[in-house]
Amino acid sequence: MEKPERLNNHVIQGTQIMVDFVGRMPEDSDFNGIKLLLQQLFLKAKVETSELANFVIERNYVGSVVKQGGDDDEDDDDDEDDVNDVFGITTVINISQGQNQNCIKQLRKVLADYSNDYASDTTNALIKSILENDSAALGLIISERFVNIPADIAVPLLENLISDMKRAVNKKMPYDFQYYVLISKLYKPKNTPGKKKKRGVEEPELIWSNPEEEIFTEDAMCSFEFSVDKESDTSAWADDDEEMVPHRRVMLFEATKLPSIIEKIKKELAH
Repeated sequence: MEKPERLNNHVIQGTQIMVDFVGRMPEDSDFNGIKLLLQQLFLKAKVETSELANFVIERNYVGSVVKQGGDDDEDDDDDEDDVNDVFGITTVINISQGQNQNCIKQLRKVLADYSNDYASDTTNALIKSILENDSAALGLIISERFVNIPADIAVPLLENLISDMKRAVNKKMPYDFQYYVLISKLYKPKNTPGKKKKRGVEEPELIWSNPEEEIFTEDAMCSFEFSVDKESDTSAWADDDEEMVPHRRVMLFEATKLPSIIEKIKKELAH
């Protein structure tokens, strides 16, 4: 990312404050904020998020962090301020066979374990074959942000990610992917034994932490999901008196589909 990209003004949920967000290259001072966002995605999975955060920062020519506009001149060494300064991270990580970094090996194992434990036999076989195929470059898309950041911020971030990858490929860097995998956060109603459905009240649908990621399901080659209720510190939460349980959905799709997915997101958000 060559320079800050303005991501428009947004109203933070629950307040009347207009916030101007910008996308910037990740830098060393973003370490704590990036690590926190990675932790909220992977929870207690065996992924060294400190190493992964450093990995992202070292490859800051691809991807961007979301920050509040006007923070350029602020210089604060307080760790808590560093955490609060990063509102989101969008990047892609090459997790193909042959990547030797420890955090990448951990990501590959976590994905393989998720697939083996929760995917159908057909899906598991497909994911396993891609992970073991040296010629099938696989990128893990990380698209994490705090829950009160609006969905329309995702479009410029994803468009910028594509541009970053094109520049990297032109420089012979390993960002020419055949497939992408995305791990989405979502919430589903808790099935409580003996609980009766209220008459005339619709059962709540699943809730996507990043609403635009539901659109990825339309082009996914395969997907599977699982509960992370036991891994989450917050456990279930209530939405209109209905307990919601945190889940993860893993989606695999062809890299050529990403531009059209972004266009679908644009159209959906325009409604």
